[in-house]
Amino acid sequence: MNDHTTRHHGTGKPVEATAAPAPESLVPCPVMIERLATRRSPPLRSLGGPGPSAQELDLLLRLAIRTPDHGRLAPWRLIILEGEARAELGARLDALYARQNPEMAAGKSDMWQLYLMRAPLTVVLVSRPDRTAKVPEWNQALSAGAVGMALTIAASALGFVSQWLLKWPGRDPEAAALLGVGPQEKVAGFLHIGRPTQTTPDRPRPDLADVVSRWTP
Repeated sequence: MNDHTTRHHGTGKPVEATAAPAPESLVPCPVMIERLATRRSPPLRSLGGPGPSAQELDLLLRLAIRTPDHGRLAPWRLIILEGEARAELGARLDALYARQNPEMAAGKSDMWQLYLMRAPLTVVLVSRPDRTAKVPEWNQALSAGAVGMALTIAASALGFVSQWLLKWPGRDPEAAALLGVGPQEKVAGFLHIGRPTQTTPDRPRPDLADVVSRWTP
């Protein structure tokens, strides 16, 4: 295997990688810095449509999987929820939730359908560690998290906003199974993506002095 291909988890199929930029082209990018400095997680209710086009979605996903991956295992995968599939999945989740929670108020009978319909696109991030690999599972889990962050940044770069959530459908094994998530997998998040419809104020960020230290001998 050369430096330009990797092997996809569980398939053995080569995945082509793009050529690395020449060192002289790696100069500061003020636009990218500004976009990173102003990225927000807006309320889910504020995500508008239309969602990414087929071409934009393809680019979004290609950017998201360019993430640190010790051992080239691709210990993660992505499930796309869009169009009418959101309503169908939501209805099935509502039925399951009602069976698990018979005391649920009637007014909440369609809450998961409404939840999935709020954003034009939802990407379900699934962690699937390879337990036969020498790479520690913790490393593999971190790689899955890195895909999620890369997805939020890629969405911002394309002019979209995102909200990363992990509610009952991702935590409950039966609900996750409706998504096709296997018993050896775990949902790392629902990343809801849409267009901004309001200005989201920034939230307080940690003071660097509280979270950064320097090791000294």
